[in-house]
Amino acid sequence: MTPKSHSSLVTALLFTHLIFAQIPIDYYESAENLADDSLKFELNNIIDNHIEFSYTSTNTDVWDILKDTDRDPNNVNNVVLIYSGVSVDAAQEYNSGNGWTREHVWAKSRGDFGTTRGPGTDVHALRPLDNTTNSIRNNRSFNNCSNCQNVTDKWGNITGSQTDTVDWSFEPRDDVKGDVARMLFYMVVRYEGLDAYPDLEPTEWMLPNGNNEPVHGVWSTLMDWHRNDPVDAWEENRNDIIYYAYQHNRNPFIDYPELAEHLRGTAIGVDWPIDQVLSLTTFKDTYVTIYPNPASNIINITGLDSKTKLSIYDMTGRKVLQTRVDNDSNSINVSQLHGIYMIHMVSENQVISKRIIIN
Repeated sequence: MTPKSHSSLVTALLFTHLIFAQIPIDYYESAENLADDSLKFELNNIIDNHIEFSYTSTNTDVWDILKDTDRDPNNVNNVVLIYSGVSVDAAQEYNSGNGWTREHVWAKSRGDFGTTRGPGTDVHALRPLDNTTNSIRNNRSFNNCSNCQNVTDKWGNITGSQTDTVDWSFEPRDDVKGDVARMLFYMVVRYEGLDAYPDLEPTEWMLPNGNNEPVHGVWSTLMDWHRNDPVDAWEENRNDIIYYAYQHNRNPFIDYPELAEHLRGTAIGVDWPIDQVLSLTTFKDTYVTIYPNPASNIINITGLDSKTKLSIYDMTGRKVLQTRVDNDSNSINVSQLHGIYMIHMVSENQVISKRIIIN
């Protein structure tokens, strides 16, 4: 497949857009003080009617978008495969099975929507994967395995993911269990059967391979994974890229993980208290400056107060540096770092996050 050029907008957003995990003002306002079905209905109104892309096209398609959303921060020419964490050449789009392929995390046969626009091309629930692991996962339900068998990818790597030799189920590696759960939560809210697409719903059942009902599980397991594997910088970055550069809609369960509890967990029947949540993200970033960016050895930060805690995370969500600032202007040595990182700055109950590139 011939690589296709990306627009200057996408490139600019990926490499120079500084504000990370910034939820647009008022994006979720209409869902305030709602609960249960009313909350789900309003969340659907907020995230539906997004821009749709083709699965494969000479114009921007799913291949192109995944090269941005799942780019390896340590090698910008590669993408990271979801169920193994292996980094592969992004230019090798399938390549007769020798490259990477596209995994429908909500299996496309669960609703029989295939690769048509809508659920079949929604990048919020599509991830890079090798074709061997993709075939092994098939349309298995997600669950903790009891009779576990390790999944080996096409290159012989032990992926950390497992299947069950008795049940038709798949257990992804620990680092992405919460990611998987939140992608399925998104699909349940986005696709309600109110348009041309099927109504996707959760289930506790592990369906057999040949069942094409528009349901996916195991939901109680997914809720546990969501709680035990919190949202990380990788997911937040991905959510931003999809929103700002492509589909112009967001995954609510990445922005506000507690929504899962309000819809199918411990807070059923409780109005979503968005005002309390927003108080954590009101830090005024207009006065905060980080330079140079990209950087090599030193980054300078101005506009912070003396009570700010500063942490730097890599794109897997691993904290690589933490410090406290003592004055308005700070210089931080980053000579040991290389790649794309997120700086989180916390002052009292306010937080701001920005992206930096370190060469």
